[in-house]
This record gives sequence, C-alpha cells and structure tokens, in this order.
Amino acid sequence: MIEFTILLPCLNEADSLAFCIQEAKESIKREKIEAEILIADNGSSDGSVDIARENGARVISVVERGYGACLRGGIEDARGKYIIMADSDGSYDLSNLGPFIEGIRQGYSLVIGNRFKGGIESGAMPWLHKLGVPFLSLLARLRFKCNVYDFHCGLRSFDREEALALDLTCTGMEFATEIIAKFAMSKAKILEVPTILRKDKRQTSTRHLRTFKDGFRHLKYILLYHKY
Repeated sequence: MIEFTILLPCLNEADSLAFCIQEAKESIKREKIEAEILIADNGSSDGSVDIARENGARVISVVERGYGACLRGGIEDARGKYIIMADSDGSYDLSNLGPFIEGIRQGYSLVIGNRFKGGIESGAMPWLHKLGVPFLSLLARLRFKCNVYDFHCGLRSFDREEALALDLTCTGMEFATEIIAKFAMSKAKILEVPTILRKDKRQTSTRHLRTFKDGFRHLKYILLYHKY
C-alpha cells in the first residue's frame, strides 16, 4: 500500500524537475516510506514529461490550466493515503520531508511549512512578497480562525480523503489559501512547521507567480469566502 504521494505540479520545469525528483527520492529512502512521486503536468512543452519519466516519476496530464487545477487533478489521481505537495522549481528542500511526514502520523490533517521561521535564502523571495505574504496571512488567519502564519508556503502534507471531501474549486494560485481555509473551517487539526525557502533553480523557464494579479486573487478569496 502506498502511504504517501509526493505531488509536484509542473509547467515547463525542465531546469529543476530532475533535481526535485531526486531529492524526493532521498526523503523516501531516509524516512523508509512507501511512496510514489507524481508529476501533474499542465501542458509542458520543454521536455519536462520525458525528464520526469526518465527519473522514475509517474506522470499525469491535467488539461485545465492553472496552479489549483493542476493540483486538484493530482490529488484526485494520487494513490497515496496522504499527499505531500511542493513546487517543482527547487525552492523547497524535498530531501528533508521528515517534519511533514511526522506531523501527519501524529494525527494532523494538514501540515504546512513556514518559510519565515525556517529561513529564506538571499534572492529567494522578492521584497514585495516579504510584505504581502504576512499581510495576507494575517487577514486569512483572522478570517478562518487558524494559527497559520505563512498561507502561501507551497510545501504541505495532508490527508487525501479529507482534502477530496472539502470540495476544492479554485483553479489559480488562490488554491493555496483555499485548501488551508477549508481545512480550518472543517475544524481539522493543522500544524505549521519551519521550512527553508531556497532560490529556485529555473534558468530558462518563466516564473508562474504574478505578484499583483495573484495577490489580488488571494485577497478576493479571503474577503468573499462564505461557507455553503
């Protein structure tokens, strides 16, 4: 039985994908877990799919575009009881997933990283994000009544069945806020652990995060969310 799915959303990540997969394999070996590495590809045209398969990952194609849509497709297709999701740009240390595994085994439904407590390498986060993320996290923390101080950290682990039951709908970057909000509103146990943010390893591919547009989408979700 597969205990964990390490889920990496992918859109033209040829510069960093092999590195991420190899780091994930290090964690699987060190933690002695039964796990798969699943790449949810969102229409890559740079050879990312071939790279993923050559490095032993399972690949699915998600047609609907967007960060959230890609992750939702991966969650639905995952074979693990639990999911560890992370970005595919090398900014998160996938060789050190122990805290995210241990938190789940302690009974938490969602374990999320905190980059401000773990450390941010020079050049890893634009200064606007260093201001915007804490501000949006404060609003979301008050709105959803949970002790999460880094709502936008891309490294998290969670129970797959519980996530599916949340009826996640966001297709864009605001998915990062939605999944925490809905876990919190369902009264699930949430744990935040320190994690390091590194400067990403992409050289030729473009960044997917759009500071103002995506920040507004997060803000809109926080302000307009209502429980049906």
